Amino acid sequence: MPPPPEKKAARAPAPARTVRDLMTVDVVSIEPDALVTQAIAMLADSHVSGLAVVDVHQRLLGVISTTDIVAAEAEMAAEPERERLWAEAVVRDIMTRKALAVSPNLELREAALQMDYGDVHRLFVEENGRLIGVISRSDINRAFAAGAIG
Repeated sequence: MPPPPEKKAARAPAPARTVRDLMTVDVVSIEPDALVTQAIAMLADSHVSGLAVVDVHQRLLGVISTTDIVAAEAEMAAEPERERLWAEAVVRDIMTRKALAVSPNLELREAALQMDYGDVHRLFVEENGRLIGVISRSDINRAFAAGAIG
């Protein structure tokens, strides 16, 4: 009787090494002329803390985050100003215009350092001038905790 066939060990998935390996490709984004109230609803519905602000060609213009919204409200001392913020203000009025963006080929270690140095929670990922993804501190922390970062 011939010996049983050799069992091959299951291969572990390759460890994540670049931003492309961990980035989210379904980026929640908003246009700059959308109402701030729409941005708030999208943030809540999507369970994210920041939205990419993009033009019609998916070029990154900035970011609107929960921090931007809280800061805008705090700056409005009088009730009428706060009412205007919620009724009329558009995203471009309060967004952060300088969103940090990186290449999908950036090493994860470097992405983490850029988040740290920039004091941001997320980096947007661009390729050929177009938004293609986002990576957050949480993405990197989860992968590290799961042993998926090599």
